[in-house]
Order: sequence, then structure tokens, then C-alpha cells
Amino acid sequence: MSAGLNLRAIRSSIAVGTISGIPPQSFNPNAMSRLEGSPVVRSPQQLRLHRALEEVGWTGVINEFNEAARLSHPSVIDPILITTNWTILSGFGRWRSAVLDGRFEINCIEYPLSEDESLPFILTHHQTRCGWNDFVRIRLALTLEPNLQQKALDNMRAGGKVKGLANLPEAQHIDVRKEIARAAGVGDRNVSNVRTILQRTHPILIGALKEGTLTINRAIQFCKLPKPDQLEEFIRYSEERATNRVIRRSIPQPKEKRASLDVVAVLDALQRQEARQPGSVAVREGRHKRTVVLIGQDLLDGPHSQKELKLK
Repeated sequence: MSAGLNLRAIRSSIAVGTISGIPPQSFNPNAMSRLEGSPVVRSPQQLRLHRALEEVGWTGVINEFNEAARLSHPSVIDPILITTNWTILSGFGRWRSAVLDGRFEINCIEYPLSEDESLPFILTHHQTRCGWNDFVRIRLALTLEPNLQQKALDNMRAGGKVKGLANLPEAQHIDVRKEIARAAGVGDRNVSNVRTILQRTHPILIGALKEGTLTINRAIQFCKLPKPDQLEEFIRYSEERATNRVIRRSIPQPKEKRASLDVVAVLDALQRQEARQPGSVAVREGRHKRTVVLIGQDLLDGPHSQKELKLK
């Protein structure tokens, strides 16, 4: 798709497919060059989020905001992409930074895209952007579902396949799911998983999914538990991940190597440490295939342990 492609061609590509309104995989909104839009100056207060983003409470990515805040010269900030009805397509962090800075004007590139066309653009444009993970994109794409279902029914009636049908047959439900997956740039199964997660998962886990600290696959496993148990398992899972990160960072040997620690001596030292200071040694259950003992800096630096571990 060339940079000179006009909006009519873009709209034509958006309409392709079993159900119109969702772009096929070849749709590339980045191909809309700035020459096709109109450079305009708008007040940040005039701009607005797409209704789907407001519906799911998504206001952009903190990384985008931080990046915009680091740029002290507004003249070097890329224009914000918007529609003619002032819906933001790209540049959410730059917009929020401008609002907080109290700026009266901001450079934009304006495209004549409708409300229905703008969400597919937003989803595809942000597929590779940090923070717009699979869960976020699927959740946004699911807001398209009612319109897609209605269009599927209309298409079936127009083709004479159904008369007076109020609900979609299972096959058409699957087609709708595929179109949602296509819009979000994910596999069909993840769409079904996110539906289940939104119905059954504890709100704190939803926040973790949005932030990217929890995966869809892990969350769907938590869905098998009651919500209070989900939170407990998530805390345990988070602690284990943090421990794993510490272990991975500990694997490379530092330039100044400590003396090799004897396992028996370490266990004896830990036992004595616990006897001297009850509660100072914590034991956590993990899923590692081998037992790993992490020794805190407080223990290594203690005079008793240094002597017992023969570090001096």
C-alpha cells in the first residue's frame, strides 16, 4: 500500500470481508501519509477519545505520556492524528501532556474518517506499540461486536438465508469472532478467552492484564477459581515471578567473585540466624525443578554469618 493511497481506497479496503466495517489483515493505516490529511491547529480541549476507549476506561499508555513530557520543545513533537470530528487516532500521550501543560494549541493532522472507521485504524496502528497489548486491543475490538452481529444478520437476510431471525446461528457467531480477532490482530481463541476473563475474573487481575503484568493464558487459568482465590493465586504468582527475576539476575557471575558457599554451611547458618532472630528467614514454595536458596545481603553482611560461612 503506497503512501499516496487516498481515503476512498482505504475505505474500500476496510469494507472488504464477510462482515463490513473491519479491516482485513492487509489493511495498513500507517500508509495514510500526512499529505492525505489536512494540517490543522486545534485546542487540546477540543479533542476527544473514541467512545470505545471511554467505554473500557482506556486513556492511553503512561509510556507515551512520559515520552511526550520529556520533549521540552513543542515544535519538535509530532502532530496528533485526529478525525474531522476531533476524535484522536494517535498521539494520546502528547494530547494528555498538552492538556496538563495548559497549552491552547496543538498541531494535528485531520482525516475524514467516520466513527466506525476510526476504531479499526486505532487498533491496527497500535498493534506494535508498547502498552497496547493483546488484552487491551481485544477488549476494544469487542466493542464492535453488536454492530458486527447486526451486519451479519442484515447480510444473511439480504441473501435470503434467513427470515425473521432474531439471533445469529453459531456459524455466524464464529465469523463475528474472527472479525474481532482480525481487528485486534490476535488469534480467534484469545477473543473467547478475553470474553470469559471479563465475565469471571477479579477486577485487580483485569488491571494487571491491562498493564501487561499478567498474560491472557495465565488469567484464563485463574478463572477456574472463585474470585477471592484468584487474588490469592495472583499474589503468589507475582511473588514467584519477582523471585525468578532475582534468580536470573544472580546467574551471571560478578567480576569480583565471592567464595563458593557450601550448601551444608549455608543451611546451618540459616538455622542459626533464625534461632537468633525468629522470622528473619522466609521460605516460599516455588515451581522450580530444583531447590534454589537465595541469601539476603543482610545475612551475608552479618558478622556471625560471615564467620559461619567462612567469608572472612
